[in-house]
Amino acid sequence: MIIIMRPNASQEAVAKVTKLIESKGLQVHLSKGDEVTIVGVVGDKSKLHGSNIEISEGVDKIVNVTESYKLVNKKFHPEDSIIPVGNTTIGPGNITVMAGPCAIESREQLMETAFAVKNAGATFLRGGAYKPRTSPYSFQGLEEEGLKYMKEAKEATGLNVICEVTSAHAIEAAVRYVDMLQIGARNMQNFELLKEAGKSGVPVLLKRGLSATIDEWLNAAEYIISEGNPNIVLCERGIRTYETSTRNTLDISAVPVIRAKSHLPVIVDPSHATGVRAYVEPLAKAAVAAGADGLMIEAHPCPSCALSDGPQSLTFEQFETLMKDLLPFAQLVGRTM
Repeated sequence: MIIIMRPNASQEAVAKVTKLIESKGLQVHLSKGDEVTIVGVVGDKSKLHGSNIEISEGVDKIVNVTESYKLVNKKFHPEDSIIPVGNTTIGPGNITVMAGPCAIESREQLMETAFAVKNAGATFLRGGAYKPRTSPYSFQGLEEEGLKYMKEAKEATGLNVICEVTSAHAIEAAVRYVDMLQIGARNMQNFELLKEAGKSGVPVLLKRGLSATIDEWLNAAEYIISEGNPNIVLCERGIRTYETSTRNTLDISAVPVIRAKSHLPVIVDPSHATGVRAYVEPLAKAAVAAGADGLMIEAHPCPSCALSDGPQSLTFEQFETLMKDLLPFAQLVGRTM
Protein backbone atom coordinates (compact mmCIF):
# COMPACT_ATOMS: atom_id res chain seq x y z
CA MET A 1 0.00 0.00 0.00
CA ILE A 2 1.00 3.62 -0.40
CA ILE A 3 0.08 6.59 1.73
CA ILE A 4 -0.22 9.86 -0.14
CA MET A 5 0.45 12.87 2.05
CA ARG A 6 -1.23 16.22 1.50
CA PRO A 7 0.77 18.82 -0.47
CA ASN A 8 1.17 20.94 2.68
CA ALA A 9 2.07 18.05 5.01
CA SER A 10 4.92 18.96 7.33
CA GLN A 11 8.08 16.94 7.80
CA GLU A 12 6.91 16.22 11.35
CA ALA A 13 3.66 14.74 10.02
CA VAL A 14 5.57 12.52 7.56
CA ALA A 15 7.92 11.45 10.36
CA LYS A 16 4.98 10.47 12.62
CA VAL A 17 3.41 8.35 9.88
CA THR A 18 6.77 6.72 9.17
CA LYS A 19 7.35 5.96 12.84
CA LEU A 20 3.88 4.42 13.17
CA ILE A 21 4.48 2.10 10.21
CA GLU A 22 7.92 1.03 11.43
CA SER A 23 6.53 0.37 14.91
CA LYS A 24 4.41 -2.38 13.34
CA GLY A 25 7.50 -4.09 11.94
CA LEU A 26 6.99 -2.87 8.37
CA GLN A 27 9.44 -1.19 5.99
CA VAL A 28 8.97 2.35 4.72
CA HIS A 29 9.93 3.71 1.30
CA LEU A 30 9.70 7.50 0.94
CA SER A 31 9.28 9.20 -2.42
CA LYS A 32 9.39 12.98 -2.21
CA GLY A 33 8.09 14.81 -5.26
CA ASP A 34 7.85 18.52 -5.94
CA GLU A 35 4.32 18.69 -4.56
CA VAL A 36 3.57 15.59 -2.49
CA THR A 37 5.32 12.91 -0.49
CA ILE A 38 4.39 9.26 -0.99
CA VAL A 39 4.99 6.83 1.85
CA GLY A 40 5.30 3.27 0.57
CA VAL A 41 4.60 0.41 2.95
CA VAL A 42 6.46 -2.86 2.35
CA GLY A 43 5.30 -5.92 4.24
CA ASP A 44 2.10 -7.38 5.65
CA LYS A 45 -0.27 -4.41 5.63
CA SER A 46 -2.73 -6.26 7.87
CA LYS A 47 -0.43 -5.27 10.75
CA LEU A 48 -1.73 -1.72 10.35
CA HIS A 49 -5.33 -2.68 11.04
CA GLY A 50 -6.74 -0.58 13.85
CA SER A 51 -3.97 2.02 13.66
CA ASN A 52 -6.30 4.59 12.02
CA ILE A 53 -3.42 5.78 9.89
CA GLU A 54 -5.85 7.25 7.36
CA ILE A 55 -6.82 9.99 9.85
CA SER A 56 -3.25 10.82 10.86
CA GLU A 57 -2.13 14.39 10.45
CA GLY A 58 -1.14 15.25 6.88
CA VAL A 59 -2.51 12.05 5.29
CA ASP A 60 -4.52 12.62 2.11
CA LYS A 61 -5.45 9.07 1.11
CA ILE A 62 -4.36 5.44 1.13
CA VAL A 63 -4.00 3.44 -2.09
CA ASN A 64 -3.66 -0.33 -2.10
CA VAL A 65 -0.96 -1.75 -4.37
CA THR A 66 -2.17 -5.04 -5.81
CA GLU A 67 1.08 -5.97 -7.60
CA SER A 68 3.47 -8.23 -5.71
CA TYR A 69 6.44 -6.01 -6.61
CA LYS A 70 6.58 -2.85 -4.53
CA LEU A 71 9.91 -1.03 -4.58
CA VAL A 72 10.23 -1.13 -8.38
CA ASN A 73 6.59 -0.10 -8.77
CA LYS A 74 5.83 3.31 -10.25
CA LYS A 75 3.09 3.76 -7.66
CA PHE A 76 5.79 3.79 -4.98
CA HIS A 77 8.15 5.97 -7.00
CA PRO A 78 6.21 8.09 -9.53
CA GLU A 79 9.26 9.86 -10.97
CA ASP A 80 11.43 7.92 -13.41
CA SER A 81 14.72 6.85 -11.86
CA ILE A 82 18.08 8.02 -13.16
CA ILE A 83 20.70 5.35 -12.53
CA PRO A 84 24.30 6.51 -11.96
CA VAL A 85 26.89 4.17 -13.46
CA GLY A 86 30.58 5.06 -13.58
CA ASN A 87 30.94 8.43 -15.28
CA THR A 88 27.43 8.54 -16.76
CA THR A 89 23.75 8.01 -16.00
CA ILE A 90 21.05 5.84 -17.56
CA GLY A 91 17.50 7.14 -17.73
CA PRO A 92 15.36 9.98 -19.04
CA GLY A 93 16.97 12.56 -21.28
CA ASN A 94 19.57 10.50 -23.08
CA ILE A 95 20.05 7.29 -25.04
CA THR A 96 22.71 5.03 -23.55
CA VAL A 97 24.45 2.72 -26.01
CA MET A 98 26.33 -0.35 -24.79
CA ALA A 99 28.39 -2.05 -27.50
CA GLY A 100 30.99 -4.75 -27.84
CA PRO A 101 31.52 -8.44 -28.50
CA CYS A 102 29.30 -11.19 -27.14
CA ALA A 103 32.42 -12.88 -25.78
CA ILE A 104 35.82 -11.50 -24.84
CA GLU A 105 38.23 -13.58 -26.90
CA SER A 106 41.54 -11.80 -26.40
CA ARG A 107 43.06 -8.55 -25.16
CA GLU A 108 43.66 -7.39 -28.74
CA GLN A 109 40.08 -8.08 -29.81
CA LEU A 110 38.60 -6.21 -26.83
CA MET A 111 40.91 -3.19 -27.06
CA GLU A 112 40.27 -2.82 -30.80
CA THR A 113 36.53 -3.00 -30.18
CA ALA A 114 36.66 -0.56 -27.28
CA PHE A 115 38.31 2.18 -29.33
CA ALA A 116 35.98 1.57 -32.29
CA VAL A 117 32.72 1.79 -30.34
CA LYS A 118 34.03 4.74 -28.33
CA ASN A 119 34.80 6.66 -31.52
CA ALA A 120 31.32 5.87 -32.84
CA GLY A 121 29.65 7.32 -29.74
CA ALA A 122 29.00 4.43 -27.36
CA THR A 123 29.33 5.13 -23.63
CA PHE A 124 29.61 1.51 -22.48
CA LEU A 125 31.78 -1.40 -23.54
CA ARG A 126 29.98 -4.71 -23.18
CA GLY A 127 31.76 -8.03 -23.25
CA GLY A 128 31.19 -11.52 -21.92
CA ALA A 129 33.80 -12.99 -19.61
CA TYR A 130 31.44 -15.68 -18.29
CA LYS A 131 29.42 -17.28 -21.07
CA PRO A 132 26.46 -19.53 -20.17
CA ARG A 133 26.08 -21.52 -23.39
CA THR A 134 23.47 -24.02 -24.50
CA SER A 135 26.17 -26.59 -25.23
CA PRO A 136 28.83 -27.45 -22.60
CA TYR A 137 31.33 -27.77 -25.46
CA SER A 138 30.92 -24.17 -26.64
CA PHE A 139 33.34 -21.42 -25.65
CA GLN A 140 32.64 -20.56 -22.00
CA GLY A 141 34.59 -17.32 -21.68
CA LEU A 142 37.93 -16.16 -20.28
CA GLU A 143 36.46 -15.44 -16.82
CA GLU A 144 38.69 -13.27 -14.61
CA GLU A 145 41.31 -12.85 -17.32
CA GLY A 146 38.60 -11.29 -19.48
CA LEU A 147 37.56 -9.00 -16.63
CA LYS A 148 41.12 -7.70 -16.40
CA TYR A 149 41.02 -6.86 -20.11
CA MET A 150 37.78 -4.95 -19.52
CA LYS A 151 39.33 -2.85 -16.80
CA GLU A 152 42.31 -2.13 -19.04
CA ALA A 153 39.96 -1.08 -21.85
CA LYS A 154 38.09 1.21 -19.47
CA GLU A 155 41.29 2.90 -18.37
CA ALA A 156 42.41 3.35 -21.99
CA THR A 157 39.14 4.70 -23.42
CA GLY A 158 37.10 6.12 -20.52
CA LEU A 159 34.20 3.83 -21.43
CA ASN A 160 32.14 2.32 -18.65
CA VAL A 161 32.24 -1.48 -18.74
CA ILE A 162 29.56 -4.10 -18.16
CA CYS A 163 29.88 -7.88 -17.95
CA GLU A 164 27.47 -10.73 -17.33
CA VAL A 165 27.85 -12.70 -14.10
CA THR A 166 26.60 -16.24 -13.63
CA SER A 167 27.39 -17.07 -10.00
CA ALA A 168 28.21 -15.56 -6.63
CA HIS A 169 31.86 -16.35 -7.38
CA ALA A 170 31.65 -14.40 -10.63
CA ILE A 171 30.11 -11.41 -8.82
CA GLU A 172 32.91 -11.47 -6.24
CA ALA A 173 35.45 -11.24 -9.06
CA ALA A 174 33.57 -8.83 -11.34
CA VAL A 175 32.98 -6.08 -8.77
CA ARG A 176 36.73 -5.45 -8.76
CA TYR A 177 36.81 -4.69 -12.48
CA VAL A 178 33.50 -3.50 -13.94
CA ASP A 179 31.05 -0.64 -13.48
CA MET A 180 27.89 -2.67 -13.97
CA LEU A 181 26.84 -6.30 -13.56
CA GLN A 182 24.59 -8.03 -16.07
CA ILE A 183 22.17 -10.79 -15.09
CA GLY A 184 21.42 -12.72 -18.26
CA ALA A 185 18.10 -14.10 -19.47
CA ARG A 186 18.86 -17.63 -18.29
CA ASN A 187 19.48 -16.37 -14.76
CA MET A 188 16.59 -13.89 -14.46
CA GLN A 189 14.89 -16.16 -11.90
CA ASN A 190 18.07 -17.40 -10.23
CA PHE A 191 16.91 -15.80 -7.00
CA GLU A 192 20.06 -16.46 -5.00
CA LEU A 193 22.13 -14.79 -7.73
CA LEU A 194 19.73 -11.83 -7.74
CA LYS A 195 20.15 -11.46 -3.98
CA GLU A 196 23.93 -11.50 -4.28
CA ALA A 197 23.78 -8.87 -7.02
CA GLY A 198 21.63 -6.76 -4.72
CA LYS A 199 24.11 -7.12 -1.87
CA SER A 200 27.02 -6.13 -4.12
CA GLY A 201 25.82 -2.53 -4.36
CA VAL A 202 27.06 -2.39 -7.98
CA PRO A 203 24.53 -1.24 -10.64
CA VAL A 204 22.75 -4.16 -12.30
CA LEU A 205 21.39 -4.69 -15.81
CA LEU A 206 18.63 -7.30 -15.58
CA LYS A 207 17.68 -9.03 -18.82
CA ARG A 208 14.20 -10.44 -19.34
CA GLY A 209 13.97 -14.22 -19.16
CA LEU A 210 13.40 -16.37 -22.23
CA SER A 211 9.70 -16.88 -21.48
CA ALA A 212 9.13 -14.46 -18.62
CA THR A 213 6.09 -12.27 -18.26
CA ILE A 214 6.66 -8.62 -17.49
CA ASP A 215 5.39 -9.06 -13.94
CA GLU A 216 7.83 -11.96 -13.40
CA TRP A 217 10.60 -9.73 -14.72
CA LEU A 218 9.68 -6.92 -12.34
CA ASN A 219 9.49 -9.34 -9.42
CA ALA A 220 13.03 -10.46 -10.27
CA ALA A 221 14.11 -6.81 -10.07
CA GLU A 222 12.34 -6.61 -6.71
CA TYR A 223 14.75 -9.26 -5.38
CA ILE A 224 17.69 -7.01 -6.22
CA ILE A 225 16.24 -3.78 -4.87
CA SER A 226 14.97 -5.46 -1.69
CA GLU A 227 18.61 -6.23 -0.83
CA GLY A 228 19.34 -2.50 -0.79
CA ASN A 229 20.51 -1.94 -4.36
CA PRO A 230 18.22 0.55 -6.19
CA ASN A 231 20.49 0.93 -9.22
CA ILE A 232 18.76 -1.42 -11.66
CA VAL A 233 18.25 -1.14 -15.41
CA LEU A 234 15.95 -3.54 -17.25
CA CYS A 235 16.79 -5.00 -20.67
CA GLU A 236 14.27 -6.40 -23.15
CA ARG A 237 16.09 -8.97 -25.33
CA GLY A 238 13.29 -10.90 -26.95
CA ILE A 239 11.15 -13.77 -25.71
CA ARG A 240 10.65 -17.30 -26.98
CA THR A 241 7.61 -17.78 -29.22
CA TYR A 242 6.57 -20.14 -32.00
CA GLU A 243 8.21 -17.89 -34.64
CA THR A 244 11.46 -19.26 -36.09
CA SER A 245 12.45 -16.45 -38.49
CA THR A 246 14.40 -14.83 -35.67
CA ARG A 247 16.17 -16.31 -32.66
CA ASN A 248 13.61 -14.71 -30.33
CA THR A 249 10.68 -12.34 -30.77
CA LEU A 250 11.48 -8.78 -29.71
CA ASP A 251 8.62 -7.56 -27.52
CA ILE A 252 8.80 -3.88 -28.39
CA SER A 253 5.56 -3.33 -26.44
CA ALA A 254 7.51 -4.16 -23.27
CA VAL A 255 9.10 -0.71 -23.42
CA PRO A 256 5.92 1.36 -22.89
CA VAL A 257 4.50 -1.27 -20.54
CA ILE A 258 7.57 -1.09 -18.30
CA ARG A 259 7.51 2.70 -18.40
CA ALA A 260 3.90 2.58 -17.18
CA LYS A 261 4.50 -0.02 -14.48
CA SER A 262 7.95 0.85 -13.13
CA HIS A 263 10.25 3.79 -12.53
CA LEU A 264 13.31 1.80 -13.63
CA PRO A 265 14.99 2.58 -16.96
CA VAL A 266 14.56 0.02 -19.74
CA ILE A 267 16.91 -0.62 -22.66
CA VAL A 268 16.61 -2.97 -25.64
CA ASP A 269 19.01 -5.57 -27.04
CA PRO A 270 18.05 -6.12 -30.70
CA SER A 271 21.13 -8.27 -31.31
CA HIS A 272 20.08 -11.14 -29.06
CA ALA A 273 16.44 -10.62 -29.89
CA THR A 274 16.90 -11.45 -33.56
CA GLY A 275 20.19 -13.26 -33.97
CA VAL A 276 20.37 -11.68 -37.43
CA ARG A 277 22.69 -8.76 -38.23
CA ALA A 278 20.37 -7.26 -40.87
CA TYR A 279 17.53 -6.82 -38.38
CA VAL A 280 19.51 -5.00 -35.70
CA GLU A 281 19.32 -1.51 -37.22
CA PRO A 282 15.53 -1.30 -37.82
CA LEU A 283 14.73 -2.72 -34.39
CA ALA A 284 17.21 -0.39 -32.70
CA LYS A 285 15.39 2.54 -34.32
CA ALA A 286 12.03 1.12 -33.26
CA ALA A 287 13.23 0.78 -29.67
CA VAL A 288 14.34 4.41 -29.50
CA ALA A 289 11.06 5.56 -31.05
CA ALA A 290 9.12 3.47 -28.51
CA GLY A 291 10.82 5.26 -25.61
CA ALA A 292 13.71 2.97 -24.64
CA ASP A 293 16.42 4.52 -22.47
CA GLY A 294 19.20 2.79 -24.36
CA LEU A 295 20.44 -0.04 -26.54
CA MET A 296 22.81 -2.98 -26.23
CA ILE A 297 24.45 -3.77 -29.56
CA GLU A 298 26.94 -6.49 -30.41
CA ALA A 299 29.96 -5.37 -32.46
CA HIS A 300 33.04 -7.37 -33.41
CA PRO A 301 36.23 -6.77 -35.44
CA CYS A 302 35.49 -9.82 -37.59
CA PRO A 303 31.98 -11.23 -37.02
CA SER A 304 32.63 -14.23 -39.27
CA CYS A 305 35.47 -15.25 -36.93
CA ALA A 306 33.61 -14.63 -33.66
CA LEU A 307 33.59 -17.43 -31.09
CA SER A 308 30.05 -16.46 -30.05
CA ASP A 309 27.10 -14.88 -31.88
CA GLY A 310 28.94 -13.78 -35.02
CA PRO A 311 25.80 -13.76 -37.22
CA GLN A 312 24.19 -11.01 -35.14
CA SER A 313 27.31 -8.89 -34.55
CA LEU A 314 27.86 -5.67 -36.49
CA THR A 315 31.15 -4.72 -38.08
CA PHE A 316 32.65 -1.48 -36.81
CA GLU A 317 31.56 0.29 -40.00
CA GLN A 318 27.99 -0.95 -39.57
CA PHE A 319 27.95 0.14 -35.94
CA GLU A 320 29.23 3.61 -36.82
CA THR A 321 26.53 3.96 -39.48
CA LEU A 322 23.86 2.82 -37.02
CA MET A 323 24.92 5.40 -34.45
CA LYS A 324 24.64 8.18 -37.05
CA ASP A 325 21.27 6.92 -38.28
CA LEU A 326 19.89 6.82 -34.73
CA LEU A 327 20.45 10.54 -34.12
CA PRO A 328 17.21 11.80 -35.71
CA PHE A 329 15.22 9.14 -33.86
CA ALA A 330 16.72 10.29 -30.54
CA GLN A 331 15.99 13.91 -31.39
CA LEU A 332 12.42 13.00 -32.30
CA VAL A 333 11.77 11.73 -28.76
CA GLY A 334 13.68 14.59 -27.13
CA ARG A 335 16.81 12.71 -26.16
CA THR A 336 20.53 13.12 -26.67
CA MET A 337 23.13 10.53 -27.61
